[in-house]
Amino acid sequence: MGNILWSVDKRIYSDKENHTLTITGWAVAREQKICNFSLYGSGKEISFPELSRYERTDVADNLKETKGIKEIKNAGFTIKIPEILQLAQEHESLQLVLQAGNEKEVIWEASAQEIKKFCTESLIEYHIDEEQITQGNILTIKGWVVNQMDSDDVFVQNSDGKVLECTITRQRRPDVEEVKGIPEAEKRNLGFCITVNLENIHSQNICICFRGRDIQKIYKIDVKKLKRENTGFYQQMKLLSLENRQKNHAYIKENGIGRFFRYVKNSQLKDGEQEYEDWLKDHEAFRKELKRQRNAIFSYMPLVSVVIVLSDTDVKSLSSVIDAYMDQTYSNWQLCLVDVNQGEETGDFLRKKYKKEIRLSYKKITEDKGASENLNAALKLAMGDYILFSDQKTVPSPDALFWMIKAVTEKKADMIYTDEDEVSTDGKHHYDPKFKPDFNLFRLRENNYIGQFWAIRRDVLEQSGKFRPEYDGAQNFDMILRCCEQAKKIVHIPRVLCHCMENENGESHKQQKAWEAGRRALEDHYNRTQLPAVAEPADKAGWYRTHLAIQSEPMISIIIPSKDHINDLDLCVSSIEEKTTWKNYEIIIVENNSVEKETFVYYETLKSRYPNVRILTWKKEFNYSAINNFAVREAQGEYLLFLNNDVEIITDSWLEEMLQFCQLKGVGMVGAKLYYPDDTIQHAGVVVGLGGVAAHVLCKLPGDAEGYMGRLRCVQEMSAVTAACMMVKTSVFKAVGGFDEELKVAFNDIDLCMKVRDKGEKILFTPYAELYHYESKSRGMEDTPEKQLRFSREVNCFRRKWERELLKGDPYYNPNLTLNNTDCSLRKLERNGD
Repeated sequence: MGNILWSVDKRIYSDKENHTLTITGWAVAREQKICNFSLYGSGKEISFPELSRYERTDVADNLKETKGIKEIKNAGFTIKIPEILQLAQEHESLQLVLQAGNEKEVIWEASAQEIKKFCTESLIEYHIDEEQITQGNILTIKGWVVNQMDSDDVFVQNSDGKVLECTITRQRRPDVEEVKGIPEAEKRNLGFCITVNLENIHSQNICICFRGRDIQKIYKIDVKKLKRENTGFYQQMKLLSLENRQKNHAYIKENGIGRFFRYVKNSQLKDGEQEYEDWLKDHEAFRKELKRQRNAIFSYMPLVSVVIVLSDTDVKSLSSVIDAYMDQTYSNWQLCLVDVNQGEETGDFLRKKYKKEIRLSYKKITEDKGASENLNAALKLAMGDYILFSDQKTVPSPDALFWMIKAVTEKKADMIYTDEDEVSTDGKHHYDPKFKPDFNLFRLRENNYIGQFWAIRRDVLEQSGKFRPEYDGAQNFDMILRCCEQAKKIVHIPRVLCHCMENENGESHKQQKAWEAGRRALEDHYNRTQLPAVAEPADKAGWYRTHLAIQSEPMISIIIPSKDHINDLDLCVSSIEEKTTWKNYEIIIVENNSVEKETFVYYETLKSRYPNVRILTWKKEFNYSAINNFAVREAQGEYLLFLNNDVEIITDSWLEEMLQFCQLKGVGMVGAKLYYPDDTIQHAGVVVGLGGVAAHVLCKLPGDAEGYMGRLRCVQEMSAVTAACMMVKTSVFKAVGGFDEELKVAFNDIDLCMKVRDKGEKILFTPYAELYHYESKSRGMEDTPEKQLRFSREVNCFRRKWERELLKGDPYYNPNLTLNNTDCSLRKLERNGD
């Protein structure tokens, strides 16, 4: 094994920089000897090239791990060889030699002819970023081209050399300018977007031509092949090709041939295009998987007691429920049935059909004492370490108990709940899936999203107490709240593991009674947790709204960065001053490089009109993070309210609505509900991972929409909220170091939220603090090439910082929902490696 380790990464020729050839790479010597570079022409040393050495942490880390080299310094090198064409005329060949001690390595060599050819071809460089055929038979090609000698000429021709009609748009590419080191004076439109209407073009090949003074390069597009690749049939055939043979074989072995064909059939579908029933077939447990589950042995296999009260029972439906438990892949269960039906029909049916099933415990109750007492009677039959609450119209999937026990053994779950859907009474049609978030206490307080199918460890249930008759109608909600107070580990299984049969609507007076019982149960929960709160019915049946008492009268510092646009700012400030019912606040406007004289006149007017308004001046370049950090240092409030200057207050009590939650211990930040001027949703919380990094969920829905599972109408924990209107405890903001100033414009608010969550503080969204945000829906966030480059850098920065969290997924957004759209539509089945 040689002593010298090296690699040449790149060769670049610059005609304008003294005809210089630049060679970059890395080189180290195992024995820590100094590496020297020499240039040879026709076998003789001719010069010592210009050399620079620098750190290459990527190389150093890898070599330390794989080669065991303890110390690596300045592994990287850049060598510049000027007048390379002159040297190629004088010598038949050139060699770059690396020497360490007595050992030598030739790391680059080329003949004179190869050098001339390389330099000539380097005069024009191009790259195709995208080529596709869109609707209307339009061919679109995007990319960039650099001509070192002069401006380039881009045109399109067919295979016969005939120039074709097309539309060519040129644009700036700062990313290419930066990489190529193009000076400011020589910057021009390097990017291109070419569109060709293929309607009347019958040539199989189309050529994109890049022509300069001394050279022309051609990129050939096989139109027929491209059209074929755009079809769903081609995508399916690609999946079945020889290159995917091993993957397909592994998939079939794991999932079976039937599921494989379903996967191929649906491969061309996009998120949200698949019907739910078809989606369910792709995701429910299949025969091979169920067989593996039946043979699985857990380190802990507790008895699960399923508690069900039978009332107004249809024995046919009940039979399908019991049969579903008998088909469970986890067999250590007990079914506890308490029968409050009139007559003996249900009991006779059970004794006749299930007389040999020893896991079924049955008790007939002659007097119906109400929902809570009936459940307490059923609990007396339960012998299990875990109690699963369900009902006579909820059918578990065959792997429901398996996944619950998996959560118990792997995650030490005290309490477990799952996703669910509804099923027709004949069991043939599934619909209305409810894909729930991971445990979200504030969301639960608004409405029992956990549902009727949930499990709890016995000792946690005993600590929580029995069902209470005074909460009949909402006895399940009351019990869930009490168990959540006691459970240390609440696990959500993001799988549809139960199917609720169609239910006829109950009598309206009973629904009203249940709604009121739930409200009282919620207030009782607040009393137990020592939160001074009042609950009231919300504007949706079975939902609640909480009013928390605000402790003391803390100051809130409202921070508004602003540059010119005084009409926007005036609307913002005047709406605050005229509508806000909270009295103890200050407004800090951070002046950021305004250029209009009227702006500074307006500032003076503001200060005279509103004594609680202060103007700070930021004199450096625009950096949203730095500007707000600067303002926080001057803020006097116990709470900070970051606000855009293009908003208008709708809710008079907007500060109270946010403060009542932000004041709570363990809550670090609260965001508001924002509307576009046309009353559609601009912000109702941010999902991390949506759109690749983070995005506003359910954006652009009508303002009065409920949103998926009502999420537009309830207070809930979120992973992030927007700083267009964001309240945060000053102590929490300072504890996490404020905004990251590396993120000058994009994702700085999301990054702040991630840091706050990383400290164990919750982030809430409230729909009851409402504002207009006069940001245009059609406005591109990054509308210049320079902004696009900066945006790309900030995306990479955010991904680098929060890579692990992005991979884990947003806990408040179900993984069965798409990350490609903001509409909470279904996410299609994916295969690892595709």
